Amino acid sequence: MTIAGAFAANYLQEGDDERRLALRLAEASRKLVPLLGPALEHALMVQQRALVRQASALGSSLQEGRLPDSQEVAICFADLVGFTRMGESVDAGRLGAVAARLEELARDAARPPVRVVKTIGDEVMLQSPDTRALLDAALSLLAAAEAEVADEEFPQLTIGLDQGEAIQRGGDWLGRPVNLASRVSDRARPGSVLVTEPVKDAAGEEDYRYSFVGDRKLKGVDGPVKLFRVRRRSGDEAE
Repeated sequence: MTIAGAFAANYLQEGDDERRLALRLAEASRKLVPLLGPALEHALMVQQRALVRQASALGSSLQEGRLPDSQEVAICFADLVGFTRMGESVDAGRLGAVAARLEELARDAARPPVRVVKTIGDEVMLQSPDTRALLDAALSLLAAAEAEVADEEFPQLTIGLDQGEAIQRGGDWLGRPVNLASRVSDRARPGSVLVTEPVKDAAGEEDYRYSFVGDRKLKGVDGPVKLFRVRRRSGDEAE
């Protein structure tokens, strides 16, 4: 039954005019309003119990090193270097064109199963269940951006990758690899791709060369993180 149907069935009577209906509703309100407090309190308690159970289950999962509904994915962040500073010297239209061009380059590089998750001004986020595919996309994106830098006024990129368990919510991804990939991108040199050890191990060394950067402490991350700068092997370097 619709709300309108329930209202008509309970409060409308044959021959009603506005005054009679208003008086009947006022009387019903006088009786029902005192009941709202206990009803709302009960609903709140039910919700709180559900949240406590959910938090308890999540806490146990975290201690066991897993997350409910999580997936093993690789995450990449690419950032335009000096974008904020650039905004002080160029007009808004030019700044918007640079950000739009970054998104275009990212979408060109993101071949399935890699996809662009979102763009946030001077930053683009990519995701894939295949680490090698995402690393290839990151290196292709870097090469395309470097070509833009050479041909016109376009900032260099810093790119960071991590992989691990993450949760998909509303088209976005949440979890440690998301936070870590963003932090790794912050530590990368302009014009380079920086990855964590799990990415290096998953992608392998047959097609890539790695340079150990060191154990780095990253903001908001417990303990040092091993970081590696990576590039594709040339034809004569392939093993």
